Amino acid sequence: MKEMIRYSFRDDYSEGCHPSVLKKLEQTNLLQQIGYGDDEYCNEAKEIIKKQINNKNADVHFVSGGTQANLLVISSILKPYESVISADTGHINVHEAGAIEATGHKISYAVTEDGILRVDDIKTIIEEHTDEHMVKPAMVYISDATELGTVYKKNNLMEISKFCKENNLMLYLDGARIGTALTSVYNELTLEEVSNLVDVFYIGGTKNGALIGEAIVINNDKLKENFRFNMKMRGALLAKGRILGIQFLELFKNNLFFKLAENSNKTAQKLYNGIKELGYEFVVKPEANLLFPIFPNNIIQKLLNNYRFHRIKKINNEKSIVRMVTSFNTPETIIDEFLNDLKKIT
Repeated sequence: MKEMIRYSFRDDYSEGCHPSVLKKLEQTNLLQQIGYGDDEYCNEAKEIIKKQINNKNADVHFVSGGTQANLLVISSILKPYESVISADTGHINVHEAGAIEATGHKISYAVTEDGILRVDDIKTIIEEHTDEHMVKPAMVYISDATELGTVYKKNNLMEISKFCKENNLMLYLDGARIGTALTSVYNELTLEEVSNLVDVFYIGGTKNGALIGEAIVINNDKLKENFRFNMKMRGALLAKGRILGIQFLELFKNNLFFKLAENSNKTAQKLYNGIKELGYEFVVKPEANLLFPIFPNNIIQKLLNNYRFHRIKKINNEKSIVRMVTSFNTPETIIDEFLNDLKKIT
């Protein structure tokens, strides 16, 4: 029997896609196109993204998902003996089943309280790797928004970018939730500024209104050559690549991409304010659409009768950390219902 719940806060990709994306896919369904991402939709979408970042020389490649994007970028850049620096909570370090390590590259991670890397973290790791008997850190990996729902401030990203350039490190930004990062009330950056400060990044569609799809943007000329060979070798060069291009065309039309992200943030902020007013604490103050409240275990069990979310960590016999995520389609009425239910059992 199908499990009946009122709403799931497990992630921001439980829905299919925004209706306009689905409509566009249907409208273009039977029109013949060249394959492998060289169709008119992909090419037009690439030009729109280049315009968004104000860099006509950037290379744009569409792939199916975030893990695939991370695997492609990191494995194509690093030499066999080189490693990538990440926060301990980084997606490549925790939730990709050892995909990066499987390509022969060590992840050197720094423990952070908020998921954000800082220059001192990177510097410490660089200084610890002293000679050819150890891996050589050659890339810095950051996520915006981070896996803890925090966002990078302009000064922080500028400092990291400057340090990487001075120390011959590639800077790669995982943009699975770049939409919510850039529309956060705590954000200080534009998409163009982010692009200017990193060597390569990707724009996440999967978690912001697309069925599937991420757009890898390569700014550094040294990283562009033969990237499609790497895509083909790792199964990322889709015969029907048009599916990805069509979605990004629609998402960047009339600013839809950012409007959808704004809803994710708006509902997350309302959820945060309501939970906080009831006296509950959070692991970190949420700045995007991921929240990590700390609830009593008996409260969690009661909430699970009507809602779904991830129980991340048991603190003790009384309390646990949970993860709640809002999406482009989360209605404010659901937030009201959840907060009313929580208030009743608090």
